[in-house]
Amino acid sequence: MAAPATTQCCAPIAREPLSEVDAAELAVLLKAVADPVRLRLLSMIGSHAGGEACVCDLTGVFDLTAPTISHHLKVLRTAGLIDGERRGTWVYYRIIPEAVNKLGALFAPLAAPAPAAGAVDVALITV
Repeated sequence: MAAPATTQCCAPIAREPLSEVDAAELAVLLKAVADPVRLRLLSMIGSHAGGEACVCDLTGVFDLTAPTISHHLKVLRTAGLIDGERRGTWVYYRIIPEAVNKLGALFAPLAAPAPAAGAVDVALITV
């Protein structure tokens, strides 16, 4: 019989203190997505059909100039969250799953805090 799978109770951020190196690496990712435009771009690229989006599909959505969109894409690319490939005159971007997964894994599954001493969980009380 196979051994039961073990699950961890807490997200890495709640399980143990981050090392200095891990914190520095994660801060780069968090800074990159801390801007609403970049967060939307990341979401648009990741949810686009085929898992990649042409820059031509991204620029018209925002009330920003093409150079500004290019700057935001460069920040995401420099952080390692996306990669791009030039095809003719256009660049096609795709998410780098390992980098995005680092962000998700940092907080999920974040366990609920333990109840205070003496507190009663009303969901467990039956009448």
